[in-house]
Amino acid sequence: MAPPAAAAVVQQQGQPAQGRQQQQPAGMSQTITGIIRIAVFWYFASKFFSPKRPTADPSLLTTNLFQKAELMDMWFYVSESEKFNEFNNEGALIWHETNIPYAVWGPESTRSLSLKYYPSEVQALKHNGSLYAHVYFARSGYPADPQDPEYQPLAAFGRTHPIVVYLPKSKSDKRKSLLGDAEGGEESEPLTQVVDDSEPDPKEEGPPEWISYWKPNITVNLVEDFSRYSQNAVPPNIAPYMNFEPSTGNYYPTVFFNEFWLLRDKLTALNETVTEVPLNLEIGPISMTKWQLFLQIDQSFQIHRSYGSMLDGEADELKVLYLCIYDIKSLYEHCFYMWCRRPNS
Repeated sequence: MAPPAAAAVVQQQGQPAQGRQQQQPAGMSQTITGIIRIAVFWYFASKFFSPKRPTADPSLLTTNLFQKAELMDMWFYVSESEKFNEFNNEGALIWHETNIPYAVWGPESTRSLSLKYYPSEVQALKHNGSLYAHVYFARSGYPADPQDPEYQPLAAFGRTHPIVVYLPKSKSDKRKSLLGDAEGGEESEPLTQVVDDSEPDPKEEGPPEWISYWKPNITVNLVEDFSRYSQNAVPPNIAPYMNFEPSTGNYYPTVFFNEFWLLRDKLTALNETVTEVPLNLEIGPISMTKWQLFLQIDQSFQIHRSYGSMLDGEADELKVLYLCIYDIKSLYEHCFYMWCRRPNS
């Protein structure tokens, strides 16, 4: 989304250490300590300190319809329609994979594809039209098309997700110098202010123009979840993502379109001059813990935005910060693992 309306000070080299005044961006200093920390603390606190629920009757518990390591086939379609039934349309099918093991961590369970998508002149995509990804999974050897004679309702599932998002049009020249050149003709890094493009410029008349943006990265995660939930007692934070089979009451593997790392500056504005756009696709597993952590952080962002205490751009900056922290943590864990495996001297 849009960068925050905050200022960042870059100190000049050679400046005396004594008497320096360090300025913190208002948005970052508040959100770093108030959002990610609270989100992570809330998640783990809810895990360890939530009251234990009474054990339910096993006959009333739902379970996953698929087993760990069970092989699946995948079909990835694109369509302008949110409702999809064009399984026989070869032009709509842009990706097909077979024998993907469910909830198995390894190269065989992660698949990826990079391609170019060419909007046709008859499509409304160039004129603020919509486009949807329709992803279907089925047990290997079974079809995903409900009209196929061999179709089995307990063996196939899918989910739809928009590839286009509508946002206020980005303004040009977002960064304004607040310091200019240093005295004496020496060039220095200016203090810059980033203008939030989700709010109208007071110098401009009329409301902001909303246009469509292309999402170049589509990451589809299958959640590793084999929990047994009580009927009508699914945790509220994951209930909207779950897909229950009506005849048995059990659930299909949860399909999660992971946009946590899809930042605003990666989106492509669409108009009549666009002839091709990149599309990077990935299918892979995600753990229950990591999935719920992503959900909780995003929910925290939404709460802060609703109260006006955080801009959309700040959410992107915090995600980058979280990625840095996560990479450092992963490096530390890898080094610790290698240290433990070193031969005894």
